[in-house]
Amino acid sequence: MPLNDLLRPSMSLNTDSTDLRLTQLQQWLSAIDTPKLAIASLRPASADASFRRYFRVNTETGGTLIVMDAPPPQEDVKPFIHVADLFGATGVSVPQILAQDVALGFLLLSDLGSTTYLNQLNSDTAHKLYIDAIDALILLQTQSKPEALPPYDRTLLLRELQLFPDWYIGQHLKLTLDDEQTASLNKVFEMLLANNLAQPQVYVHRDYHSRNLMVLPAGNPGILDFQDAVFGPITYDLVSLLRDAYVQWDEAMVLDWMIRYWERAKKAGLPVNPDIDAFYRDFEFMGLQRHLKIIGIFSRLAYRDGKDAYLRDIPLVMEYALKTARRYSALIPLVRLLEKLENNAPQVGYTF
Repeated sequence: MPLNDLLRPSMSLNTDSTDLRLTQLQQWLSAIDTPKLAIASLRPASADASFRRYFRVNTETGGTLIVMDAPPPQEDVKPFIHVADLFGATGVSVPQILAQDVALGFLLLSDLGSTTYLNQLNSDTAHKLYIDAIDALILLQTQSKPEALPPYDRTLLLRELQLFPDWYIGQHLKLTLDDEQTASLNKVFEMLLANNLAQPQVYVHRDYHSRNLMVLPAGNPGILDFQDAVFGPITYDLVSLLRDAYVQWDEAMVLDWMIRYWERAKKAGLPVNPDIDAFYRDFEFMGLQRHLKIIGIFSRLAYRDGKDAYLRDIPLVMEYALKTARRYSALIPLVRLLEKLENNAPQVGYTF
């Protein structure tokens, strides 16, 4: 799951002679004639939860561009290229691809700046920024073509849910579910999947949130990290946006933005559920699938990839999951399981 995380300004470019990728990247950039690049200005632009790296480089005319380093075989730039073309054609703001080497995994991109939504969001800016993001999402969704992206099907949705018991319960909490608990959790998974798969299907970014949206003076927002896009449930990106793993808003504000999306989506001809209560339930059940997945992913990033900073974000996501589950009688078994896990969790540094 790609999650952009801007580097601190103090972080410097790794000039270690063993960084063969960096040497290859500099050689590739040197061979690009248009635009003319000031190679010596190459410096880190952002980090990623994957193997990708991003650099910013000056042009000789005074502008800046972004360089993506996506090392094969761990990464493949072809999905990024495809989705950039697909999303760009809808009119939303995505980076333009100015040069590419698919075999090496290098892309030269237009620069959408360094101000993420997360950097800019506050009580004064939030409403305008979220309305811009909602309008861009609707623009994207109204031009969805099912054959253009892989389906967000049952197999993928279930594989994501399984990250929760595998990585959060098994690796983070160091617990093993008994047969009864496993059956109870699987029953909840089936309930969520039935709802998710019954929803109208559109383009889904999969990480439409404050770290992947850039504040732009025109065409706001700039949209990043879209290479894992799929064709799937219509509420997925909305819940990613409004119940963000990195920033929390008062529930009344979330409801207001959710209703504004629903009203705009209906007006735009999107097939949202015409009943607002039913649409809200779709939003909640989709959110629960995503939140359980994210808890699993954050645990995997910590224990498999050594990126334990993501553990700090688990409590907020767990709070979202528990609040949602407590609102529906059919999800009480999940509440009981989560509360029991909490009570029996070993002291490993981060619990909910």
